Amino acid sequence: MKNSSEKKLKIVTIIGARPQFIKAAAVSRLLRDEADEIIMHTGQHYDENLSKVFFDELDIPTPQFNLGVGSGTHGVQTGEMLAKIETVLIDTQPDWVFVYGDTNSTLAGALAAAKLHIKVAHVEAGLRSFNRRMPEEINRILTDHISDTLFCPSEVAVENLANEGITEKVVIVGDVMADSLSYAAEKAEMNSGILESLNLEPGQYYLATVHRAENTDDPLRLENILDALTSLDEKVVFPIHPRTRLAIKNYRYQHYLTASNIELIDPLGYLDMVRLEASARMILTDSGGIQKEAYWLRVPCITLRDETEWVETVQSGWNVLAGGDKEIILEKVLNFEIPENHPELYGDGKAARKIVDCLIQSLLSS
Repeated sequence: MKNSSEKKLKIVTIIGARPQFIKAAAVSRLLRDEADEIIMHTGQHYDENLSKVFFDELDIPTPQFNLGVGSGTHGVQTGEMLAKIETVLIDTQPDWVFVYGDTNSTLAGALAAAKLHIKVAHVEAGLRSFNRRMPEEINRILTDHISDTLFCPSEVAVENLANEGITEKVVIVGDVMADSLSYAAEKAEMNSGILESLNLEPGQYYLATVHRAENTDDPLRLENILDALTSLDEKVVFPIHPRTRLAIKNYRYQHYLTASNIELIDPLGYLDMVRLEASARMILTDSGGIQKEAYWLRVPCITLRDETEWVETVQSGWNVLAGGDKEIILEKVLNFEIPENHPELYGDGKAARKIVDCLIQSLLSS
């Protein structure tokens, strides 16, 4: 068999947001031994607590390119990313481009590569919420349809792709976030002092995160969620996303943040966040990644959305959809029953190894 060191693939990894840093970390740690990896940070998440700290904690090399795109409307942000990514790809001429998840960085990276006839690998392919009002849904559908290899976390994801006519180069590998969580959980237990600094006791607080446009861009929905959080019976630790903070300011909802049970904090690094998640009584979130982390950590989860791509977590009973209505949210919290069973979901924690092996095999067979 030909040794892969005789010819190394050149891969550009495109990331821009917190969940992508977590996903890419697991793959990059293994990829470095097998390929020449160039990391490109679009700048979609540019706050240090949403960006640099993740590179430090998860052992991700400093990006060779930081595009500094920042915030903006979907069209402006995606368009600027597309132009800048294209320039880098023309200069670097990679064999593959890796994109992760469903952000504007994902779509821009996949589009730029596809138009330059560079192969695209989509990690976390095949997810569907079946709600096309969500920008993430549009991003993931389009990315899947222009990708050359699709790495799926579950059988449901594979079925979703087959229903859209995508059956070639579809590989079930499990979820790379499980790899990263396993890597970080032990480090968090030893190194994070977040519980002590916030004077928290395990199992005696709720953890809440809100950042999706469907919640932050709808004043009534956001107010319902904030009203529900302030009505809970124990302290609510609320790491606030910059988008959510701005929306609350614009809608003049600041009074909710000063409620006696709200512990408002800045966005956290991964290790502190994992420690908070693992020790929470319950998590209320609209984040897809945190839904999965809650599941793997065996912490009850209330999802502040009307649907989720991670349907298996709902089917298991560990995750409950509550939407954005105050009374429904409170009812779901009050009546949550922890299931007796906890089936293994989204693979065995070795997704990154399977992805890298698949990529190297494609080189050996070419």
